[in-house]
Amino acid sequence: MATDAGTEIPRFPAGFLWGVSTSAHQIEGAAKEREPSVWDVFTAEPGRVKDGSTAAVACDHYHRYAEDVALLAGLGVDAYRFSVSWPRVNSPGGLDFYDRLVDELCAAGVRPVPTLFHWDLPAGLDWLERDTAARFADHVTVVADRLGDRVKKWITLNEPAEHTLLGHALGAHAPGRRLLFDALPVAHHQLLAHGLAVRALRAAGAHDIGIANSHGPAWPASGEPADLEAAGFYDVLLNRLFAEPVILGEYPEGMGDLMPGDVRDDLTVIAEPVDWYGINYYAPTRVGAPGGGGDAEYGGLTLPAGLPFSVREIEGRPKTDFGWPVVPEGLTELLTGFRDRYGDRLPPVVITENGCSYEGVDDQDRIAYLDAHVRALHKAVEAGVDVRGYFVWSLMDNFEWAEGYARRFGLVHIDYATLRRTPKASYHWFRELLRAQR
Repeated sequence: MATDAGTEIPRFPAGFLWGVSTSAHQIEGAAKEREPSVWDVFTAEPGRVKDGSTAAVACDHYHRYAEDVALLAGLGVDAYRFSVSWPRVNSPGGLDFYDRLVDELCAAGVRPVPTLFHWDLPAGLDWLERDTAARFADHVTVVADRLGDRVKKWITLNEPAEHTLLGHALGAHAPGRRLLFDALPVAHHQLLAHGLAVRALRAAGAHDIGIANSHGPAWPASGEPADLEAAGFYDVLLNRLFAEPVILGEYPEGMGDLMPGDVRDDLTVIAEPVDWYGINYYAPTRVGAPGGGGDAEYGGLTLPAGLPFSVREIEGRPKTDFGWPVVPEGLTELLTGFRDRYGDRLPPVVITENGCSYEGVDDQDRIAYLDAHVRALHKAVEAGVDVRGYFVWSLMDNFEWAEGYARRFGLVHIDYATLRRTPKASYHWFRELLRAQR
């Protein structure tokens, strides 16, 4: 992989926030000590997870959180983005765990940055139902009342686009529905939940709130009108549909007509001002007209027939062990594109996830990947994009959803037989980067 590793990475502005991210269902384990989630139901069904595994134990972070906070302190990050499990909060003693975790982080000098929903919806709730948004706001109030004296930076939702597409449209993630475009109410209700959560957090005294949306450039397969049109539709569906209600208070043209309820009133809630906008970036997507041949899988999933676009392979690029193309300049393009599209309406940006799957403890490919993406991020800063932070996905190897334990995104290696933690070469590289930035 071509990289400038070995030359010093330019310095980011003073106060730039450096961190790492995880999510509750992927690392906590202790499944018997909380209510079940839709992911517990999903993984219990044969064939849903490629290696047949579940997250019942995962990394056992629930019992080993002190060891993991020590790894964070040793890494030298400013902040740790984790998620608060809604099913665990609903269970006796669940909030006590997050009390202990937040106290441990604060004692270590690491800022806690909780995400209030990262896909592990309590079993029995359904994002097709509007009431789930109100139930989520109640959950947010409970968490904020308990942790708000120590937590200052909050994230409402993680990747509602993927949760809608993979979980409800294509059936590859929990809850495993294949509704295609009939899944759009799931998108709307999650966005409504975000707005209600912002209001709940403000009522609890919070002043530093964002959302973590996944985005990537949609590259047309060619300059032909049909490919350009398909790429534009894909951009609407995966990028603008989830960004513009939050940033602009409106849906892209025509999309609001497909949403349930009183959309105008709901958009007033969805557009509650945020203090920053979180972006998870992994790669662009090359998009062409349907039936154009050479269709690629989407996240390892073969797309169904009848869609108004096709996804093509991005050729000539190295790939991660997940098969994702490595395109660091796509991050610069994405951020400058957001700046150009939304102008002064775009809040300050935080990269809330960026990372890659590679095997091995001497993970030089991950170092090259992160080095190139941090440099690409700096180019966006130089171009005038107001970027305030960068979080690596992930602190440790974990349960990678429908892939099970076959993919390793961590700076720390997990031996799933012994649960031993071993910092990888990338952990030490990132630690030195942080030292140099300071």
